[in-house]
Amino acid sequence: MTEDLSKPTIIMGVTGGIAAAKSTLLASRLNKAGFDVRVIMTPNATKFVSELTFRSLTGNKVVTDMFEEPEEWDIRHVSLAKKARLAVICPATANFIGKAANGIADDMLTTTIMALGCPVVVAPAMNDAMWANDAVQANVLKLKGLGYVFAGPVTGRLACGTEGLGRMAEPDAIFDVVMHSYLAIGRSSLKGVKLLVSAGPTVEPIDPVRYIANRSSGKMGYALASAAAARGAEVTLVSGPTALSDPLNVEVKRVDTAEQMLKALEDGFEGCDAFVATAAVADYRAKEYSDRKIKKEKAGMKELELVENPDILAKLSSMKGGRLMVGFAAETEDAIESALGKYSKKGLDMIVVNEVNERNQPFGAEDNIVSIITGKGEVESLPRMSKSELSHMILDRISELMA
Repeated sequence: MTEDLSKPTIIMGVTGGIAAAKSTLLASRLNKAGFDVRVIMTPNATKFVSELTFRSLTGNKVVTDMFEEPEEWDIRHVSLAKKARLAVICPATANFIGKAANGIADDMLTTTIMALGCPVVVAPAMNDAMWANDAVQANVLKLKGLGYVFAGPVTGRLACGTEGLGRMAEPDAIFDVVMHSYLAIGRSSLKGVKLLVSAGPTVEPIDPVRYIANRSSGKMGYALASAAAARGAEVTLVSGPTALSDPLNVEVKRVDTAEQMLKALEDGFEGCDAFVATAAVADYRAKEYSDRKIKKEKAGMKELELVENPDILAKLSSMKGGRLMVGFAAETEDAIESALGKYSKKGLDMIVVNEVNERNQPFGAEDNIVSIITGKGEVESLPRMSKSELSHMILDRISELMA
């Protein structure tokens, strides 16, 4: 098969464990995302899933034997390592982690890993007692110190029938870590930066079955949190109700109402270096909550009295100190002018403007068109891009401001 030079190469290492079957889903997503996926399987991995499966999903020959005669003469582990922009090991057994941490190269996968000069994402999967083993944790700590990025494990049901920490993270969550690690290549590190992010909508209950909310999906805030974590930041995400899974390597605090969000953000604000407010907080709430459903035959719903919610940005701005503050605005008209007013009034360092119109419907979408304002005359209009790419553009601007 002719190599497509327009596609960035990702090495995907698959080691021996029952979670190897789920790694096929990651291979498929990476391929659909436009990567040239080169799978290397350990001999034990082939006991759980076939080479043919990965070949069918990626369109590339799968490598298992270091001494197999190559189709073209090259030193395969070196040539693959030179091509790769990133590597992901999914699943990663305790055996692989131990070998990688101690420089052991006795099969095609570990030999290739030793020759890499690109980021490596590791998605562990093992019994909870194995994960907790002191030797395994020492090896994990060593790899993190060498720059390896860990995606999981998570708590859940294990193959041995028990519940515990050791289950491989879901392929979609690992994909997010891989994508953000790839997009972070060549960009400024945020290592040591403590970032606080708000995301999603807030919901304000009227009665047990109704509430006031908005159309925010939380995708932008979650992408920002994941992107910042991939760049080394310590991230706390305060999220209203969303259908999204918690991003890996991020501390997540779930809330419902604006008042709950304000309390959670106040708790995290003192210890942060920067705050990014992507949440779409409901402006109003019902003055009185009914503990029983309000019947529409009665006048209660027609005469629903509302009161203003706290202005979270204004409240935190009064506590700003030396922290960087970034706001978001969604406007249907006079977007830049309205955002400039919010930028000045709230004492922000930067504001990201979503113009909601026929050309751009950002709510729930995977992409967006925004403008970034960092001063009265400093308006940067960006082309349409995915929210993953946009999150790194925003973090680039944050890095510049913090510098």
